[in-house]
Amino acid sequence: MGMVALANLLSASLTVPVGFGLVAPAGVYLAGLLFALRDLIHEQSGPLPVLYALFGGIILSGLLGSDQIAAASAAAFTAAELIDTAVYACTRRHGPLVAVTVSNLVALAVDSTLFLLIAFGSLAMAPGQFVGKVWMTVLAVFLLWTCRRWTR
Repeated sequence: MGMVALANLLSASLTVPVGFGLVAPAGVYLAGLLFALRDLIHEQSGPLPVLYALFGGIILSGLLGSDQIAAASAAAFTAAELIDTAVYACTRRHGPLVAVTVSNLVALAVDSTLFLLIAFGSLAMAPGQFVGKVWMTVLAVFLLWTCRRWTR
C-alpha cells in the first residue's frame, strides 16, 4: 500500500529521466517494481491480497495527495491488474520468468496509457513511462533468475 501511495505522491509533482532522453512521472520506478511484486504476491497468496493492497494504496493516495492522481491510479492499476492476472495465468506454464515478463509488459502498457491520460490528459510522457517500467521489469526478472539459479 505504501509503495502505491508513494508512487502516486511522487508522480503528482516530479519527473525523472529514464534514459534515451526521456522523462516520466517520478513514481514510474516504484510503479514498475509493483508489477513484478504483485506477480510474486499473486503466486504465493492469490489475487485478493494484491487487490486489497492496491486499493488500500489508492485510498491512502487520495488522503495524502491529489484526487486526480488517485483516480488515475485506481483506473490504471485496476485495468492493469486484471490484464496482468489473465496474461500471467496464460503464460505461467512457461515458467515464472516468462510469465512475469510477458504479463508485466502487457499490463504496464495499459497502466501507463490510462494513468497518463487520466492524471495529465496527455500521452506526452508515455514513451518515458513505458521505458522506466520496462527497466524495473528487467531488473525484477534478473533478480528472480539470479535467485532461482542460486537456490538450485
